[in-house]
Amino acid sequence: MGLVLFPGDGDNSSPDVSWSYSGFAAFRRRLAETEGFALSEMSGFGGECLWSEVSTVLEPLLDHPDAGGDDLSPADCAVVLPRLEAITDQWAREGGGQLLQQHIADARQLAGVLRLCIEKDVPLAFL
Repeated sequence: MGLVLFPGDGDNSSPDVSWSYSGFAAFRRRLAETEGFALSEMSGFGGECLWSEVSTVLEPLLDHPDAGGDDLSPADCAVVLPRLEAITDQWAREGGGQLLQQHIADARQLAGVLRLCIEKDVPLAFL
């Protein structure tokens, strides 16, 4: 069982991105580390640090429950996308092991889904 992120356009042929729950957790931990904080220190992830105490445009993605929760609005997608692409480019320049390469591939796939959400003006759904 896992998690699928997809455009909320009702089109089953739209691209999506999927992870195991542990894979999504690892992906988000790496994103948070790149942004300069540990996800495990954040409220909702075992820590006490409030989201108002960190500054990242990735908050809508990072602080989203794995199951349930609201969809990300097209506006949230538009805010997250440029930073996600910048981080992906940074990771690609750094090179690294197999897990980093998987995170790069996942980030690129997620960027494509976010881009479609923005173009179609539909939310990013979590299932």
